[in-house]
Amino acid sequence: MTQLAFARALRKSQTEAELRLWYYLRGGRFMGLKFKRQKPIGPFIADFVCLELKLVVEADGGQHGDARDTARDRWFETQGYRVVRFWNHEVLGQTRAVLDRIAEVVAELR
Repeated sequence: MTQLAFARALRKSQTEAELRLWYYLRGGRFMGLKFKRQKPIGPFIADFVCLELKLVVEADGGQHGDARDTARDRWFETQGYRVVRFWNHEVLGQTRAVLDRIAEVVAELR
């Protein structure tokens, strides 16, 4: 499966946390910014990315948080991206706090 096909498959099978974040980030709803979901960037696929600000937002389940994620974040950072990660339970249980944190990072990047 190609990376693009894999990204399409991920879009069709988003987690509940990803669906919740996408509701707020899509269509310029969040601070007028354009976010894309499950976007291939280099060798990786970002859950959400604002290309204008080079901001990657990740919603992670229990399978994340290991050395691969650290290496992935480093790669994004070497390409000029800022990565912000949240656990799925944070997105679902503390949505407003998650959005507030993303807004803080946006303010830093602007």
